[in-house]
Amino acid sequence: MKSILNCYAVCRTGFPFLITFVVKSITMTLCSITWDVSPLIFSIGSFSVRWYGLLFAMSFAVGYIIMLRIFRKENLPESLLDKLSMYMLIATVVGARLGHVFFYEWGYYSHHLDEILMVWKGGLASHGAAIGILTALYFFAQTSKRTYFWTLDRIVIVVALSGFFIRTGNLMNSEIYGKVTNLPWGFIFVRAGETLPRHPTQIYEALCYLSIFIFLLWYYYHKNGAPREGFLFGFFLVTLFSVRFVLEFLKEPQENFEKSMALNMGQLLSIPFILAGLFIIFRKQKVNKKVDD
Repeated sequence: MKSILNCYAVCRTGFPFLITFVVKSITMTLCSITWDVSPLIFSIGSFSVRWYGLLFAMSFAVGYIIMLRIFRKENLPESLLDKLSMYMLIATVVGARLGHVFFYEWGYYSHHLDEILMVWKGGLASHGAAIGILTALYFFAQTSKRTYFWTLDRIVIVVALSGFFIRTGNLMNSEIYGKVTNLPWGFIFVRAGETLPRHPTQIYEALCYLSIFIFLLWYYYHKNGAPREGFLFGFFLVTLFSVRFVLEFLKEPQENFEKSMALNMGQLLSIPFILAGLFIIFRKQKVNKKVDD
């Protein structure tokens, strides 16, 4: 009888613990997604096609189609769009690469200058792309007899969509993910060597950018192709970089020097863009009111 009572006591204290452990294990298994997708679509010998490269190219291809519809709506020549596309392509690649080099890894590239142009090795920064695009479009506006804000208001529509494609590419590369989470949609990025579920911040950003794109395109057509000058650009800056600023709290630092910073490099670089967007929206609103009066 004593042995039975001892066994009962052990079961009474140990069984709930065992049940709790099993439930937690099952919950952790069910409440996470194992992400083990190859970044390669296919490879033939030394030639390979990656998801990131395909999605990056799609951002330009789909963006061109959308801009072509916009240009046709405003009875503008297709040759002008081809010129704009060339400015955008060069500005995006060069700006994004130099942004990564100078904002994040200058300590390395200052001693390996020959690798700065090796874009295929990875390393692109969205803030650098933004600076490159803003600079290139200024020169485009000067040579195309279009105002700077006319150009920006239309190009940001497809830039927001490009952000969706690029962040999806980051997901396929298992990079730029977030911190550990116990939320049911946490991703275990196996190819990055992770064993715990983490915030899929690439998906968060991609969906936010897609939402911004949908609004910008809707607003453009809602205003019959003649939105208030500067509004779309200002709205884009405020919303996109606010999203970037907030989601950075969920991300792991990209570089070691960011670990000791209260706000990381991405957040610090986002603040000027947000402030510029707010200034443009309210400044242009005042100017338009004076014109109407």
